[in-house]
Amino acid sequence: MAEQLAGQRYKVSRRVFLKGCTLAATALGLSESMVPRLVEAAVSSERPPVVWLHFQECTGCTEALLRASHPDIGRLILDIISLDYHETVMAGSGRQAEKSLQDTLDRYSGKFVCVVEGAIPTRDGGIYCKIGGRTAMDILAEVGPKAAAVIAMGTCASFGGIQAAKPNPTGAVGVRELLSGPPLINIPGCPPNPISFLGTVLHYFTFKRLPRTDQMGRPLFAYGRKIHDQCERRAHFDEGRFVEQFGDDAHRKGYCLYKVGCRGPGTFSNCPAARFNDVDVWPVSVGHGCIGCTEPDFWDAMGPFYERLPGVTIPGSGGGIVHDAGTVGKAVLGVTAAAIGVHAAVGIGRKLAGRKKEEE
Repeated sequence: MAEQLAGQRYKVSRRVFLKGCTLAATALGLSESMVPRLVEAAVSSERPPVVWLHFQECTGCTEALLRASHPDIGRLILDIISLDYHETVMAGSGRQAEKSLQDTLDRYSGKFVCVVEGAIPTRDGGIYCKIGGRTAMDILAEVGPKAAAVIAMGTCASFGGIQAAKPNPTGAVGVRELLSGPPLINIPGCPPNPISFLGTVLHYFTFKRLPRTDQMGRPLFAYGRKIHDQCERRAHFDEGRFVEQFGDDAHRKGYCLYKVGCRGPGTFSNCPAARFNDVDVWPVSVGHGCIGCTEPDFWDAMGPFYERLPGVTIPGSGGGIVHDAGTVGKAVLGVTAAAIGVHAAVGIGRKLAGRKKEEE
């Protein structure tokens, strides 16, 4: 029944709809048997209202979401939810837009999901970001506590992003620094993968709670493993095969980018597994190191981006795992040969001793 509804109601095709739900289930680490439950939640006749706030940001998170395709996640999400307020895509503007926001707050208080994109400036009373004559601080203080749940979309909303980089002239902070009360989850990235957002939304609508998170408030299904542990270039790292400078022969061969600044060993994200949109790539796969954009204070803590990340043990110049395996193999062969030699010597000794006895 749910699949029929998916085909009848959704603007995206039934195939795309089901593919999107399957991808979300996979990203969440759920079994195939859970897909029908996600579909049922997604086709509910009551589309959950969503208020999407924009503060200090470049709108890149929204752009990445709307441009996601195969499946068309942007359209899929817009059909799953009722996007009642979003300054970038809504038709209304000015007083009409602000009335739409107020109507949603009045009608759905305690029932809507608030998505925040962008950091919130706090210095000088928050005057460095104003919408409709009100500061971002005031808007968040009004909207946030009335939400059933809050999703901080992107690194700016999660941790402050580039706006919070030193010297942080506007006093920019992430949502968690100002808001308490409703459940809050961070989906960092510059921008984050749309699959991470879709998975979070479907998990919330299906199980009536946000996914489990790490100590940074990030969903474990998307940020539970280091990029370094999932990277397709990891074997080159283990074998000590590194790019020494961009454009060299090792770079053309696809060797590890750690020495030219890759932050993969210190960054938690699903980029190598989820990849982006319909071109199935991510920065490292096309030859650029990870810059650690899902981590707090990454503009300061991860820079300079083209220098080695400290504290990472590099395989010795003698070689990596294969070399070590070869060395161990030779050692084992040597010990075995010695054992065989000893065994043979003992055998020969016994034979000689036997002959001597016979002669006597």
